[in-house]
Amino acid sequence: MKFRTPSDSSSSKTSPAAPPKRFSMRVAEWLLDSPRLGENPNVKHIAGRLLKQPAREGIVAAQSRLGQLMCRECGNARDRRIGHDLLRQAARAGDVRAQQELGRIED
Repeated sequence: MKFRTPSDSSSSKTSPAAPPKRFSMRVAEWLLDSPRLGENPNVKHIAGRLLKQPAREGIVAAQSRLGQLMCRECGNARDRRIGHDLLRQAARAGDVRAQQELGRIED
């Protein structure tokens, strides 16, 4: 009895890594923008976790939102510094929200 082995063409049909990033970005933005959910600290923590990987990979919107979240919500200096760095990266890439947030923080 012969067993079929997956060929190279069938294994190359795997989905690209971009959709999960977009999905996590959308979920995080929905959580943060939701009027009832966005005020809950636990929800903000979950949204921050969802934004972390896309921000590391250079997605400007994730860097901006995570930077804002870390600057506003984190209590320790290390996290605020990381938030400032993320906002600076997003602002250099042309994100208007990040530029406004940096202007508000540095004034």
